Amino acid sequence: MSKPLPEQDRDLPLTAHLIELRERLLKSLLVWLAASAFCYWKLNPLLHFLLRPLLQALPPGRKIMFIAYQEAFFTYIKIALIFGGVLASPFIIFQIWRFVAPGLYSHEKRFARPLILASCFAFLAGAAFAYFLIFPRAFRFLASFGGDLLQFKPVFRDYVSFAVRMLLVFGFCFEIPVALAVAGKLGALRARTLSRIRPYAILGAFVVAAILTPTPDVVNQLFLALPLVLLYEASILVVWLLEPKS
Repeated sequence: MSKPLPEQDRDLPLTAHLIELRERLLKSLLVWLAASAFCYWKLNPLLHFLLRPLLQALPPGRKIMFIAYQEAFFTYIKIALIFGGVLASPFIIFQIWRFVAPGLYSHEKRFARPLILASCFAFLAGAAFAYFLIFPRAFRFLASFGGDLLQFKPVFRDYVSFAVRMLLVFGFCFEIPVALAVAGKLGALRARTLSRIRPYAILGAFVVAAILTPTPDVVNQLFLALPLVLLYEASILVVWLLEPKS
């Protein structure tokens, strides 16, 4: 049987919760800034990691250019903040958990812990999938356009914005099973419903792949569409296991 909320948690005034929220947000911000400063200090290996897929698509000796005086500096700051957020994310998630956990029942806590881990793993898996499988093929394809009148000269700021956006998109796409599992656990979705709309989901996966894939290459689109279909099939199984049994 679920345990009720402790007396001291139920009787805390709203101002106490707001003060605690402010303190945890401030701690998270400070840790994020500290992690970002560390990433800026170690910027060179981060740059090599982020730029590797594009550099491998360029001819030997070709460099990435920047066209404004301040462009490189502010892009460095952006990269440091992004990687700093990734580095600080365990602490930030822990602060969110410490703030939310006292208001949860015991069965909700048992469900929330693996849910948080699964969400983090799914997002990282999606970003890794894009970086290691999609990026090399996509940038080789895009860099192949040119000729007598055109020459590919990638701009630093544009590449970083594009790469980060694609990593986020693929990361969130891989969160689909987690979102469906939550809906199944709450009783808002049934496995038989997912099975019934499977043809539409498969069509939607190919439409999403055609929109999000940076190249019109059918092979690259299949690289995203097929994992989405497999994730949907896995979601049906997960929802069936988690949905309330009548």
